[in-house]
Amino acid sequence: MFNLNNIIFKLKKYPIEEADKQLEILSSLSLDEKETWIAERKWEIAKHHYENNKIYKNIIGGQFPDNWDDIPKITKSDLQGSLQDLITKPFVKKELHIGNTSGSSGHPFYFAKDKYTHALTWAYIKRMYSSYGIKKNELQARFYGIPLEPWNYRKEVLKDLVLQRERFPVFDLSDQVLDKYLDRFKRKKFTYIYGYTNSIVIFSRYLIKNNIILKEICPTLKLCIVTSEVCTKEDKLILEKAIGIKVVREYGASELCIIAFDQPNGIWQLNTDTVFTETEKNTNNLLCTSLFNKAFPMVKYEIGDIGIIEKKQNGVSELKELEGRTNDNIILPSGKISPGLTFYYISRSILESSGVLKEFIIKQTAINEFIFEVVSDNDLSEDVLKEIKLKAALYLENGLNIKIIRKEYIDRPTSGKIKHFYSLIN
Repeated sequence: MFNLNNIIFKLKKYPIEEADKQLEILSSLSLDEKETWIAERKWEIAKHHYENNKIYKNIIGGQFPDNWDDIPKITKSDLQGSLQDLITKPFVKKELHIGNTSGSSGHPFYFAKDKYTHALTWAYIKRMYSSYGIKKNELQARFYGIPLEPWNYRKEVLKDLVLQRERFPVFDLSDQVLDKYLDRFKRKKFTYIYGYTNSIVIFSRYLIKNNIILKEICPTLKLCIVTSEVCTKEDKLILEKAIGIKVVREYGASELCIIAFDQPNGIWQLNTDTVFTETEKNTNNLLCTSLFNKAFPMVKYEIGDIGIIEKKQNGVSELKELEGRTNDNIILPSGKISPGLTFYYISRSILESSGVLKEFIIKQTAINEFIFEVVSDNDLSEDVLKEIKLKAALYLENGLNIKIIRKEYIDRPTSGKIKHFYSLIN
């Protein structure tokens, strides 16, 4: 199956073999050579976008700075215009990997990667997983959402088949559903678990409540990789107790790559091969520069999380602390429990169909009541309002009272850090 994956990459002209070789070259550099390469590369990519991207040039201003600290950061709102206008010359949309993110912090936008950059993302993922003995053709139990619209659903199912993933949808995590998930672990030889932190924690609490250690039910399990939401020390203890295997934190963004990944030596190591990550002075906002993406101006990109970076004596950069994506759980009248990230799929679907969303948060104010606070350039049409309610029914359940309020801006706490879903009932 892994060979099939490589064949598909080649057919779509993603240079995965060249990407593997690039990472091998970077891993062979000495500490001084690597630091020199990063310093030169970040300037090279910034100047490339300045010279070939009108929108980025307008953000920089009339003269390209001589000091890296003088280069302004890119915010998510900067990237919410026309995708074609944001693509850097000489690239055109049809030649690129196109994706979108609703943003777990509530800022939806489309992004583009040149095919070499996207191949590097996959190569880097493969390298990180292999450090734990995980091969890309081994069976993954994937605790994730899935688009429910027919065409997008079929695409995800096909990708799961090719990539040896069996999906455990997280839109309903009630005990009745988790009973069925446990039965799948009894029948299948899964090698590793991957998915949303909070969803796997809910499953783990269910296992503990029933005095079950998952490794004893599914002896082939080697590893649990948690992503998308912050995994606290308490979360990690629950996961390790319930599953009985090592738990690894992955921190990344679809518009970039893996940003940090737990290493076997216990260090949450920053990716310095494809991304340059720094902290903004005074705020500790994480700023990321994609070191290879020449198609889209991800330079000093404010990802929306706050962190502390520490450089070790051996030159390794460690993500010491991360104040990032955490979300409350959705509790529904039927008894269903869904993760707050369910709204990622709702907002992504609306973004694809209308493109109106600029920023949003959702608050659950009662067991059957949700308030959507939406920032958009224009008034929301009746069609968009109807679409939001239909998607809420599709991904959650029917009969919910959805109130939609258009706002000029989202109120933020003094830290500036927001979640995109808040439960006011638990």
